[in-house]
Amino acid sequence: MIICSRVWIKKDSKSYLGAGRIELLERIDKSGSIAKAAKQMRMSYKAAWDSIDIMNKISAPNPLVHSSAGGGKSSGTKITNEGRKAITVFENLQTLKNEFFEYLNNTQDFDELNKRIGILQTAIRNLTEQ
Repeated sequence: MIICSRVWIKKDSKSYLGAGRIELLERIDKSGSIAKAAKQMRMSYKAAWDSIDIMNKISAPNPLVHSSAGGGKSSGTKITNEGRKAITVFENLQTLKNEFFEYLNNTQDFDELNKRIGILQTAIRNLTEQ
């Protein structure tokens, strides 16, 4: 058996960060442009901008993305330090999730899977009691 799952972060009961928004942040970081990032992801500029707006509002007063218009050297879109932290934390969560489920994968039946789940539950309980 193979166990599958997805991770996303909610804040104030609102969907905040998931794989798609993290990818958008990463692509903006590399390109310096919302339009380029959106095009690479095959999404509309408006959808990309709406995602950024939601993330920035939820993360206020520490936005994840900063945009400046004008066409000069200082114009463009940049990921803030808070945005970089968000990317790192999300990647760390993904790694932890993958390691967690890798331990449960390749079980032959429900008995073996349930045994491994019990081992993990005990380990987590021991960690939280320390």
